Amino acid sequence: RTIGDRIGEAKASGNLGNTLKILGQFDEAVVCCQRHLDISREQGDKVGEARALYNIGNVYHAKGKHLSWNTAQDPGYLPQEVKDTLQKASEYYERNLSLVKELGDRAAQGRAYGNLGNTQYLLGNFSEAIAFHKERLAIAKEFGDKAAERRAYSNLGNAHIFLGRFDISADYYKKTLQLSRQLKDQAVEAQACYSLGNTCTLLQDYEKAIEYHLRHLVIAQELGDR
Repeated sequence: RTIGDRIGEAKASGNLGNTLKILGQFDEAVVCCQRHLDISREQGDKVGEARALYNIGNVYHAKGKHLSWNTAQDPGYLPQEVKDTLQKASEYYERNLSLVKELGDRAAQGRAYGNLGNTQYLLGNFSEAIAFHKERLAIAKEFGDKAAERRAYSNLGNAHIFLGRFDISADYYKKTLQLSRQLKDQAVEAQACYSLGNTCTLLQDYEKAIEYHLRHLVIAQELGDR
């Protein structure tokens, strides 16, 4: 501010916003991220504007998740305050998405689609969540981003469960399992086995369910995860 560096001020405000978000000071975080957004617009900095929109979305997303932890309810059955907060997150991600499309930034589009999928899932809009996660999956594949691909499969599996499409869920969870093994991520492998165990139970394939739950158990014991 002293040297009149507006772009520097915008970036510093954005960083402050992100830090306050991590500290759980969501309202203060929004103020800082909004300053980042305002200055970026004033300076005609489209990249900064896109980042600020994404960061504000993240603050509302984090606040919504934080508020919903206290309710411990299934997606879609949320108190109005939580719904409103997640709806705001979704709106900022949408605005970010249209701007990064304009800028031709595919990686940023992938991130926006993933977060839109996650917010719509929490809001109980499972079909919308699936559409967004499919877009996320396509971009992850485009970039050879195995970790993002794995997350997309997992999220697609979760959303299909709530639509009662257990067989489709099982297919997605199997892909999650395959990738977690490729990535040598045992915790995620255990999680995928747990999801597959539950899905096989819903499909009344009890033998398979036992197999997956035993695998989950073995990994949990190996990792010393009580």
